[in-house]
Amino acid sequence: MPSLVRVVFSRLTNLFNSQDRDLFRKFKLITGRTPLNIGLYKRAMLHVSAASINDKGIKDSYERLEYLGDAVIGMVVAELLFKRFPYKEEGFLTELRAKIVNRESLNLLSRKIGLQDMVKYQKHKGSKLSHKSVLGDSLEALVGAVYIDHGFRFCKEFITNRLIKPHFDFEELSRTTTNYKSKIIEWVQKENKEIKFEIINSNDNDRTKQFIAQVHIDGIPLEKGYGFSKKKAEQDAAYKSILMLKIE
Repeated sequence: MPSLVRVVFSRLTNLFNSQDRDLFRKFKLITGRTPLNIGLYKRAMLHVSAASINDKGIKDSYERLEYLGDAVIGMVVAELLFKRFPYKEEGFLTELRAKIVNRESLNLLSRKIGLQDMVKYQKHKGSKLSHKSVLGDSLEALVGAVYIDHGFRFCKEFITNRLIKPHFDFEELSRTTTNYKSKIIEWVQKENKEIKFEIINSNDNDRTKQFIAQVHIDGIPLEKGYGFSKKKAEQDAAYKSILMLKIE
């Protein structure tokens, strides 16, 4: 027991004497619990463009945490919807989940909880990534950090009580849920145009790659979408293309 006390005391001493004191405070406000490993949370806010190469030759960015967080968010949201709509079919639940976890929705949620001032990245001229992906990606990475730092039970509470329930109205979403890929395909057919969804490679030699999908209409490339599955990337690309084309 004395050794445990010394460990706790050491952690508290480091907490209140370190330059990361402000980060501890911010992440506690966001998640509801003080970080045990602040390094995880700092990494969750670090885009690959601003990351340094570690001793294994890999850029120590948020991408691995993002991969984990994406899976955890998807599972928690799926369970919430499964319980909330016990008589709805799989297609309805899938579309509603996509409405919650699509890139634009996560970007907005990331702003609502204050991550826009905490994420570090190099903004390149002409790059759409910095505008359309970083904030949502960092939110998923934060969830990954919380999962590793505090375990699944608390992470589930964080997602449910601090991310989903305060910011999403399931009843409202159920009335407006849209399969964006189907919607743009229907529009293209009415306009007598041709559409193609192309899966293109993600960033260079990253070990944990996101899928990148791009919409082509009549051979003209439109918006790109991102996701850790082809389906998610295509939905994201379709959603962005719908906005660009101003399809009602």
